[in-house]
Amino acid sequence: MGIDLLGFHDGVSVRLARCAAVLTILVGLGACRQERTPGPSSSGYPAAGRAVVVYSSADKEFAELIFRAYEQKTGVKVLPLYDTEETKTAGLTARLVAEKANPKADVFWSSDTSRAVALADQGVAAPYSSPEAAAIPARYKSATGLWTGFAARIRVVLYNTDLVKPSEAPRSVLEFAKARWKGRFAVANPHFGTMSFHAAALFVRWGDPQATSFLESLGANGVVIAAGNADVKDRVSDGRVHAGILDEDDAVVALRDKRPVALVVPDQEGPDALGTPLMPNAALLVQGGPHPEEGRRFLDFLVSAEAERILAASDAGQYPLHPGVPGPALLPPLESIRVMDVDYAQVARKLPVMDAAVKKVFGQ
Repeated sequence: MGIDLLGFHDGVSVRLARCAAVLTILVGLGACRQERTPGPSSSGYPAAGRAVVVYSSADKEFAELIFRAYEQKTGVKVLPLYDTEETKTAGLTARLVAEKANPKADVFWSSDTSRAVALADQGVAAPYSSPEAAAIPARYKSATGLWTGFAARIRVVLYNTDLVKPSEAPRSVLEFAKARWKGRFAVANPHFGTMSFHAAALFVRWGDPQATSFLESLGANGVVIAAGNADVKDRVSDGRVHAGILDEDDAVVALRDKRPVALVVPDQEGPDALGTPLMPNAALLVQGGPHPEEGRRFLDFLVSAEAERILAASDAGQYPLHPGVPGPALLPPLESIRVMDVDYAQVARKLPVMDAAVKKVFGQ
């Protein structure tokens, strides 16, 4: 039986802001370089007046919780650049590759593990194994220190309770290939964000022919391709579709807002169940970034138990990867969830194959 969650408290809907203007970042950097460089503070962090440039594809509302906490702790200014909802993660990864010869960022906070791994493969990341991440299991980190996973999310199915009975809710993503769901379900654009991770993970798990066949079955069954996970959440909430696949943090927003929805953790039943993807955020230090020491210090904080505790307690409801850190209070414990068994590096390297299949099947 799948895991259903209802009765969440009121909350604020998550909306991702548009990217900050590049000129603002450059002006901020110029101002930082004109200041006299102070010595290190007694806390071991860089003293006040310094700055760190962070590119982030995480939802702005949640990223700002971490940025504010870091600024208050260290006095170091965080200069962020965000991605858009439509190009989630892919936009910033393309930017980082384009800037490789003249990097503007110090740290990349990726909401999609596979995109961070792909950047590491392209030489964008500088090796750095943070001591703050020592307790995070090795499977969630690069063996050579090129990226570090933290604060994970899972994929869930959200359904409209006015239109779907709990007994009829889909318990597996495979059910969306069945005729009863024809034209009644949505997914985010598979070219971007966590849906790209989910799709590429299926290619790794099943192999190219079976995964491509599954995409074809979704297309033939009238899948609605939404702009992003938040758009999937909105379409399910207002009844434009009956159900959709998305991240648990977007689903939790709809539940907190008292929308007529419920969620299911899919693919949990049976000894051979597929499991749901577990997708850590990923942090990497940008090779040749303008503030390397500040970048390492910020990355230390980003992957720390302290930062995971903040994200778990927020509306993001993300799962800590540090042992012993309490998980989201309103979600099932991570140890009770069957997680899809995939290698993150293999998922990253499968992205081009998946992208080509998506273009062929969906014509975009």
